[in-house]
Amino acid sequence: MGTETLPLKRFDAGHGQHCAVLLHGLGGTHRYWTCGPVPFALSGHRTVLIDLLGFGESPKPWMRYSVERHVAALHASLAGDRSLTLVGHSLGAALALAYAARYPSVVRRLVLISLPNFGGAEGAVAWFARQRGGWIYTNMWATALACILTRRVVGRLLPRLLRDIPREVAEDLVAHNMVSSTSSLWEALYRHDLRVEAEATAQILPVLMLHGSLDLTAPLDGAQALATARSMWEMRVLEGVDHHPWLRAPHACLQHIEQWLSSVGELPPMIPPEQCVPANELGTESQP
Repeated sequence: MGTETLPLKRFDAGHGQHCAVLLHGLGGTHRYWTCGPVPFALSGHRTVLIDLLGFGESPKPWMRYSVERHVAALHASLAGDRSLTLVGHSLGAALALAYAARYPSVVRRLVLISLPNFGGAEGAVAWFARQRGGWIYTNMWATALACILTRRVVGRLLPRLLRDIPREVAEDLVAHNMVSSTSSLWEALYRHDLRVEAEATAQILPVLMLHGSLDLTAPLDGAQALATARSMWEMRVLEGVDHHPWLRAPHACLQHIEQWLSSVGELPPMIPPEQCVPANELGTESQP
């Protein structure tokens, strides 16, 4: 079975003229958006929650989890949907941007939460080298071993150990396998320079970026660099918040998004499919 036909698990809720597609981060599932005190619902939007390829209830094949494979699986799962507002957190934000660059004919807006802009593998290594225990995240074998140990040894204890996040989020930290987690981390985040897609969408789509001022996973200055260089991008920083704005301040996140959607107003006509940028022209596929 080709990656383009892998059926991702999706959950639909609500009604509306537009469609808000929610994409979780690394180690998450669709429950990341549903476990808090506030449901993620935008005015005039129906909601689609998706488990990314290799996570949650979606297929977890033993393969290389490149950006192109993630995007192909998403595209197959969103076939027929139009007027999309993509809302992504961390890995989900990077994939939302990659998807929009390839399919601007169906994407209308982007909300990128805690977007990790490292500028490539060297930037990622330099960033995590400054963080406590960061060597684990910049050594592929250490990352893989940590994933295996987490799933097989302490998986059931995570809800008790990680009391600062909802129980459902802690439980789902093992809802993947070693390959899907490690490969997605290195291929779709570290080795992937998302500035290419940012440039491809710079004058096409309005983008809202939400970022915590205390984020130690995705550098704030990297996200700000993307926003300040592009007139259709807007950056909003949540003071005192870490890598999980939606978990820490859901009311504030929804308020920012709704205000931004109102300020964007009427959008220009959707881009015809024939004007979409072919994926092979974006040059984002990582080298083995």
